[in-house]
Amino acid sequence: MELTVAEADDMRHLGEVLGGLLRGGDLVMLDGPLGAGKTTLTQGIAQGMDVAGRVASPTFVIAQVHHPRPGTDGPDLVHVDAYRLTSLDELDALDLDASLEESATVVEWGEGKVEVLTDDRLILTIVRPEGSQEGDEVEDLSVDAPRTVIVTSSGSRSSELAAQLQDAL
Repeated sequence: MELTVAEADDMRHLGEVLGGLLRGGDLVMLDGPLGAGKTTLTQGIAQGMDVAGRVASPTFVIAQVHHPRPGTDGPDLVHVDAYRLTSLDELDALDLDASLEESATVVEWGEGKVEVLTDDRLILTIVRPEGSQEGDEVEDLSVDAPRTVIVTSSGSRSSELAAQLQDAL
């Protein structure tokens, strides 16, 4: 499935719809260049899951756990930024597999790193324009330009999740 996302609010909305579908055991990988909208998408996921706490890029803390708001029912959201991880040993130190079955886990920059956690994962690749050249000037299209989100699945649960997402949009 391929989606066009016009602006940041639309990226949050996509995340909110996805977050409403997630359950414990789901692994979502977010890939794309810096500034593509991975954290914005995760903020929407958190809103859709109705978890507490501010969702920000966990680049320096690597992983954050967001619990459901009091009085709500749902899994924890584990938000991981694997950008700075350089080895499987560092990933293993996060002990993500210990909470994987009970939590919905969203990993930014996870490609080539978190596939060892489960064969069943939903992958959202965000593509944004890099810029265009007119004569000697380069126009920066990276901030406000629409994004393309490519949704792929690996496994039965993530295939079900992708179909539910498509139906909900």
